[in-house]
Amino acid sequence: MLLYAAFFIIHSSLFISCSENDSEPEEFPDWKATNEVYWQTLYSETEAKIAAGDKTWKIIPSFSVTSTGNPTKNQYIIVHVKEEGAGIGCPIYTDTVSVHYRGHLLPSTTYTSGLQFDSSYDGDLNPKTARPSSFAVSAVVDGFSTALQKMHIGDRWDVYMPYAMGYGKSTSSSSVIPPYSTLIFDLSLVDYWHAGDVVVKQK
Repeated sequence: MLLYAAFFIIHSSLFISCSENDSEPEEFPDWKATNEVYWQTLYSETEAKIAAGDKTWKIIPSFSVTSTGNPTKNQYIIVHVKEEGAGIGCPIYTDTVSVHYRGHLLPSTTYTSGLQFDSSYDGDLNPKTARPSSFAVSAVVDGFSTALQKMHIGDRWDVYMPYAMGYGKSTSSSSVIPPYSTLIFDLSLVDYWHAGDVVVKQK
């Protein structure tokens, strides 16, 4: 697969890079270039899948880009639909949502499957026992907010966000996510409420 072949060519050469004290390899060497190549390749592959009629893949512009704007590739998210819900309507920016989610980065030196930086559940997702997280659509990064505003209750998506739609050129507030990181989420929309509604948190 072209995406992973291109990613491997860059990434496999990075393990020789060492930290400042040369005692151990860097965790995220040449991270900006790695993420940029990954995103460009994923974007091109997704365009090809959509052109071939694959309806499980979507390219969605940032909610913050107006209809008169001309977004760049870094102002889109890419979505792979894993499950389609039966819900009608989507959350809006001022709503509160209830979701299951898990986020990870691209593979790095010691995290060969990508560093998992956050999750609302442990182990494999079991919707019957997992307790969803609730927060405002406006309280998350643009990529996450963009996805939520296109989801229906019951949808489960893999969501890919370029660094411009995540934490950009800065380290996250938790200091776990380095600059220039593509964010990848397994995201399920459980419920949502409009401003002024009573938010019901599941136990």
